[in-house]
Amino acid sequence: MGELLLRRVAVDDVSAIHAIYADQVLTGTASWEYDPPTLIEMTTRVSGILAAGFPYFVAEQMGAVVAYAYASSWRSRIGYRFTVEDSIYVREDYRGLGIGRVLLNHLLQACATAGYKHVIAVIGDSANVGSIRLHRACGFEHVATFKNVGYKFDRWLDSVQMQRVL
Repeated sequence: MGELLLRRVAVDDVSAIHAIYADQVLTGTASWEYDPPTLIEMTTRVSGILAAGFPYFVAEQMGAVVAYAYASSWRSRIGYRFTVEDSIYVREDYRGLGIGRVLLNHLLQACATAGYKHVIAVIGDSANVGSIRLHRACGFEHVATFKNVGYKFDRWLDSVQMQRVL
């Protein structure tokens, strides 16, 4: 594997981000969407996060985007403005290589620099042990599990909530 490059997201990255996310929608439980958004919708989502001033990064290896992570509003009320939610997705063939940990730690540093005080991880399904382990390795603590609150792939899913104080 080549050197890992972490950088701010660019418009040209949206196709790769779309592909990574669409795969997760179709095969995983990190997202509870049933149908992948269109490329136009994904572009709108990325633009909205950037327009709101949140950090958004990609991990690139050998010229290809292999993962992405961003922070977004955890709740819309003004009192929650110092708390964000993280999202991180790693291309399937690059999982388990430590890229997620490097990228998430980079995102956490950017969140701290931006003045945020807490990061919430909302993990789709308690069986998503990879994401739970990743967040724990990056200093998150388990704060709640909401049992059977989502439904996908003909089964009920838990929502695991983890928190990191910056």
